[in-house]
Amino acid sequence: MLQDAIALQNQHKKFIKKVSESQVVYALKGDKGYAVSYSNDMEHEDGSPVQVVCFWSEETLAKSCIENEWEEYVVDTIPLNDFLENWCLGMNSDGIIVGTDFNNNLFGSEVEPLELILDIIEELKRIEEPLEFVKFENIEDLETQIREVLNS
Repeated sequence: MLQDAIALQNQHKKFIKKVSESQVVYALKGDKGYAVSYSNDMEHEDGSPVQVVCFWSEETLAKSCIENEWEEYVVDTIPLNDFLENWCLGMNSDGIIVGTDFNNNLFGSEVEPLELILDIIEELKRIEEPLEFVKFENIEDLETQIREVLNS
């Protein structure tokens, strides 16, 4: 079990690194929306599982999950700035979490959207990769606002 946790942590770090470098996130889109799963770790107050929207750092990883209930889905490309300021903020508002680099057994990391934003911001700063936003002045503005929300 510990080995699984370490593998997931390493897989998640790889996701952050890859999307920060490529500035692209991949998702699977079908007629009824995007590929979702349910959390193995988190649940709502009423005991129902939290919904997880799945994203991938590589198109090939996303394609490998086009089977079973997702067999009619296609890969959709999402620019990283759109992912951060629209997807992650929206999922946080909706009480949904992010699944990163799930495999075809629906095994992957499950993270809070705001925490993921901060992790990606940290990596973007580390590699000195600029990112332009529509709703925020710059990466520091986004980071400040996320930290204010998390600290309130």
